[in-house]
Amino acid sequence: MSVVDQDVFRDVRRGMVPAHIYNDEEIFRLERERLFSRAWLFVAHESEIPWPGDYVVRRVLDDSFIIARGEDGQVRAMFNMCLHRGMQICRAEMGNASHFRCPYHGWSYRNDGRIVGLPFHKEAYGGEAGFRRKGQTLLPAPSLDSYNGLIFISMDPDAPPLREYLGDFAFYLDYYTKQSASGIELRGPQRWRIKANWKIGAENFAGDMYHTPQTHTSVVEIGLFREPKAEKRKDGNTYWAGNGGGTTYKLPPGPLEERLRYVGYPDVMIEKMKQQWSADQLDVIGRDGFMISAASLFPNMSLVHNWPKVEDTDDVLPFISLRTWQPVGPDETEVLSWFAVDAEAPEEFKKLSYKAYLMCFGSTGMFEQDDVENWVSLTNTAAGTMARRLLLNSRMGLLEDGTEVVAPLTREEFAGPGEAHVGYGEYNQRHLLARWADYLERPVDEVGHVEVSGVGDDGEVCA
Repeated sequence: MSVVDQDVFRDVRRGMVPAHIYNDEEIFRLERERLFSRAWLFVAHESEIPWPGDYVVRRVLDDSFIIARGEDGQVRAMFNMCLHRGMQICRAEMGNASHFRCPYHGWSYRNDGRIVGLPFHKEAYGGEAGFRRKGQTLLPAPSLDSYNGLIFISMDPDAPPLREYLGDFAFYLDYYTKQSASGIELRGPQRWRIKANWKIGAENFAGDMYHTPQTHTSVVEIGLFREPKAEKRKDGNTYWAGNGGGTTYKLPPGPLEERLRYVGYPDVMIEKMKQQWSADQLDVIGRDGFMISAASLFPNMSLVHNWPKVEDTDDVLPFISLRTWQPVGPDETEVLSWFAVDAEAPEEFKKLSYKAYLMCFGSTGMFEQDDVENWVSLTNTAAGTMARRLLLNSRMGLLEDGTEVVAPLTREEFAGPGEAHVGYGEYNQRHLLARWADYLERPVDEVGHVEVSGVGDDGEVCA
């Protein structure tokens, strides 16, 4: 295969992680070629483009896409490159437009991608005989799909349906994105870059409860959270299901309504949750006493649900945040972070929830600053020659013979799908990196190209 030794993937699967995978050019080349060319990647939410003509511009590594709602109400993802000489057509990050006009030579396109304007069409091309405009459109994303309003792109035209890709993780995704029939609305994204490898953040959000007592001790000590000690994280569980996994907190005893009030939800929202979630989803909270917290969907989308204090009282306010870890290079990541809130939530709740998000996980949030310092240090150290000699021990939760330290929760103990373990463990990090290894070991078939240059030999438009 490539110059990446097969031992790397073997070691990853047994929980001994070669340190250099967090800062290695050849590994990053394979990630671009074999992972980000095939996986489903979150790019936007339908609430960001609610009206015809609304659009946002988002990237998948080096590829820029216009995510737009056409006049017909349909959402499309179009490669942001003019069919003529390749100029980027849309240069604003978001807006509303019925047409997009290339600033280079003035070719113009409807917001559904169809070409409608070509200056001096007759003089330059002989009209339709030289370049037939009919049927020509901006290049669409190879695959586009959505779930609960979350819009995903895959660069693989043969990608499985998104719902199949999500698998049982969709059960948990509903907690963040379907608290009422109207779903969520997003604010943002905030965007910043960190000098850290993209995998570190994804792993951290997927299941690293172990870092909280050390990294975030000061946040707990200043009274931001109701829980008296960061060590309370060990009473929650980590779960992995389908193509993602996450963590939970353990809630105090009480019925469903009392437990949802404990994390700050008003009764009007609790009633909507009861109507929207399945019996098993309600049982995870009301019967089993677990509340979802951070999670990651493979490969690079993460979510957070937390409930800090936002005023000088014992009251807490929950917030939900959604983010992507967009790779820039082996040692740099662009973070896009959105605030998410139920569309039917009271306005005062939305305002205070946003404040809680900014305080904790916005670009200057207290948790964010704690985490990034660790991730940057790890990435820097992984670049050296000694890192190629070191296997990082990611076997927490396993005995030497592979036996699990703590047995998985039974269906009677945890109503959610997948496998869940109470306490500290690196089950989810191992799952995520095993997925990563699966993709990097499998070569990608050659990708064909689409011609848009004129009329074919049979008189039909090349497309």
